[in-house]
Amino acid sequence: MATHPEPDRYPRPLYLLIGATGGIGTALTWKLAAQGARLTLAARGEERLQKLAEDAQADFTALDGTEFDAVEHCAQSVVDRYGRLDGIVNLVGSILLKPAHLTKPAELDETLRLNLWSAFAAVRAGAKAMQKSGGSIVLISTAAASTGLVNHEAVAAAKAGVEGLMRSAAATYARSNIRCNAVAPGLIDTPMSERITKNPASLEASKAMHPLGRIGQPEDVASAIAWLVAPEQSWVTGQVIGVDGGLARLRGR
Repeated sequence: MATHPEPDRYPRPLYLLIGATGGIGTALTWKLAAQGARLTLAARGEERLQKLAEDAQADFTALDGTEFDAVEHCAQSVVDRYGRLDGIVNLVGSILLKPAHLTKPAELDETLRLNLWSAFAAVRAGAKAMQKSGGSIVLISTAAASTGLVNHEAVAAAKAGVEGLMRSAAATYARSNIRCNAVAPGLIDTPMSERITKNPASLEASKAMHPLGRIGQPEDVASAIAWLVAPEQSWVTGQVIGVDGGLARLRGR
């Protein structure tokens, strides 16, 4: 049985970041590390994960964020080691740009698994790990979940599911002082979006879609996540924060 430390023994916030080696995950790692948080990083690619963890002086665990048991074990291991977990952020995801009639069942299954299943795994693990101490769960949605964008059917369906999951979980676990929120980005300049951003015509069209006239940077989203996961936001739950240059709510240029 794990021995829990005294409440003031580890004053630094303790966060678990799943999918930490992606563009947004890396930016978030550095932002939270600079704020003094104690981090456990999780992702599939062990070599990149270990390098990021060493540079950020963080713990790390190689895992598949869609595997419920693996995510639960990782979250519980933080509690066993430090006595608590203050927040869990799921950054696992994918982008599939295809109309519904050209989307193969296997592509839809993968999109749902990477976006919705991974979010459910994080909520499930976070709820168990933070049941007694409270904490924060942050999920990633997309502007496409709330506004109709061409060829976004699969990812829009998956992320709309993420938002529904978040709201229900926020209601369920409020009594345990567990907050659940989501961030909904527009197009962000990350390795995941390179198929769009490396094409000059696609990039210019994407910039024009966003009223602020540019696509987002990983740091834009990381800043919002860091705000949501922080204990200072103890009265914020059930919210979707748009970090999209106005894409979901305003007319583009």
